[in-house]
Amino acid sequence: MSFHTPESLQEAARAEWARIQALPQPLKPRDRLAIPMQEMPTQDPLVRARNMQEVATGYFEEQARVEAARCLQCKNAPCVQGCPVRIRIPQFIAAIAEGDMAKAIAIIKETSLLPAVCGRVCPQETQCQEPCTVGKSLKSVEKAVSIGRLERYVADWERAKGAAAAPVVAPATGKKVAVVGSGPAGITVAADVRRAGHEVVLFEAFHKAGGVLVYGIPEFRLPKAIVRAELDTLRQMGVEIRTNFVVGRTRKITDLVAKDGFDAVFVGSGAGLPKFMNIEGENLVGVYSANEYLTRSNLMKAYDVARAVTPIHAAQRVAVLGGGNVAMDAARTALRLGAKEVHLIYRRTEVEMPARVEEVAHAKEEGVQFHMLQNAKRILGENGKVTGIECLRYELGEPDASGRRRPVEIKGSEFQLGMDAVIVAIGNESNPLIEQTTPGLEVDKYGHIVTDENGQTSLPKVFAGGDIVLGAATVILAMGEGRKAAAAINAMLKKET
Repeated sequence: MSFHTPESLQEAARAEWARIQALPQPLKPRDRLAIPMQEMPTQDPLVRARNMQEVATGYFEEQARVEAARCLQCKNAPCVQGCPVRIRIPQFIAAIAEGDMAKAIAIIKETSLLPAVCGRVCPQETQCQEPCTVGKSLKSVEKAVSIGRLERYVADWERAKGAAAAPVVAPATGKKVAVVGSGPAGITVAADVRRAGHEVVLFEAFHKAGGVLVYGIPEFRLPKAIVRAELDTLRQMGVEIRTNFVVGRTRKITDLVAKDGFDAVFVGSGAGLPKFMNIEGENLVGVYSANEYLTRSNLMKAYDVARAVTPIHAAQRVAVLGGGNVAMDAARTALRLGAKEVHLIYRRTEVEMPARVEEVAHAKEEGVQFHMLQNAKRILGENGKVTGIECLRYELGEPDASGRRRPVEIKGSEFQLGMDAVIVAIGNESNPLIEQTTPGLEVDKYGHIVTDENGQTSLPKVFAGGDIVLGAATVILAMGEGRKAAAAINAMLKKET
């Protein structure tokens, strides 16, 4: 993936748009399939690897309209079926092609409250873009219409124009709803329930609201100003946001209903308990979970060395264990925190990596070194501090329950790498706090809250959704779960009035 300057991409798009305009209108399918996919402009890799500014700078208008012209406007709209919140994708893309950005963002906001967020961080290639007819015609999902980039473009257009307006709120109903967790699911529920006229209080354990959008995703992928804007919209609607409030400690779920007068509770507390490998040396100084590492950087601004009150150890050689998006975020953050070398170690091949293709490509461009078919056996140390890791080599066997080929260790293949920090990024589990403090709340063997198809838990008036139900999932999936639960809460409260 070679780097092209934003200016060169804009100029190429101008020329392509002029060519498209010269074709007989309306365009035939073969004309649309011949239009080149528009590359996302980015910062120069060598520059961006040492700053926290957003990597992808967003489409130019010319690019957005060219990319939108690629859409075949399929009557059966398979892309919509791949979208967890069922955005009317062909219609918003058609509006972009026509140059009507206000219409495009209005269509998206019928069902999605976080287009600027979802357009940046959701894996469209496994959701709305996977069934795209253009991608199937060109035999590659990577050549599908770039729905996510177009969604981001119009969301950013609206914010730049100052055209965003808070959703209309119905007259007060006298009902009150508690929303636990201010991540994507919680934000969605808070907005939908508040729109129905119910009073809403959003509880957040950290000192800043936003959940995983704030503490988990780095600034260079999702600027925090965008999340703040979405939270400001909730405040404009009349949602109260209480931070530093740990439900299960500060107040129990049952107390919110029995003592504090809430008519319904939604639990969207996420999956924030990190998994570890349980290998020798994981308690050494210099070993981090990806959660801690990213939270220190994102929420506590550890990258601002002069002013950070919770700085991160200044490591020069960093190993990141894992192959998902969180591993990519941790590896790329380590570079920005000053590491000279970052080594990503994964026990399968790149084909099996769950991380987005785009994130892997960006990590490579920035200098992250990839070690496939390897994994840490133990972490080495002296005087209580990390000095290296001992790894094993692997080969792929038969597929496991995930459908990916199972890694099989090669006996006697141990080797060592010198490191002074190790970041474990192998996934998260549900925090057991709410389960432990809420008698009668049914959970499965993984600690996920059990709900019905409407998000109702085993307790009356208590609903749940997002990662606390699904396990680690995507922003848009969490929003979809939140939307279902909000509809059920609104229906329940309507019956009671």
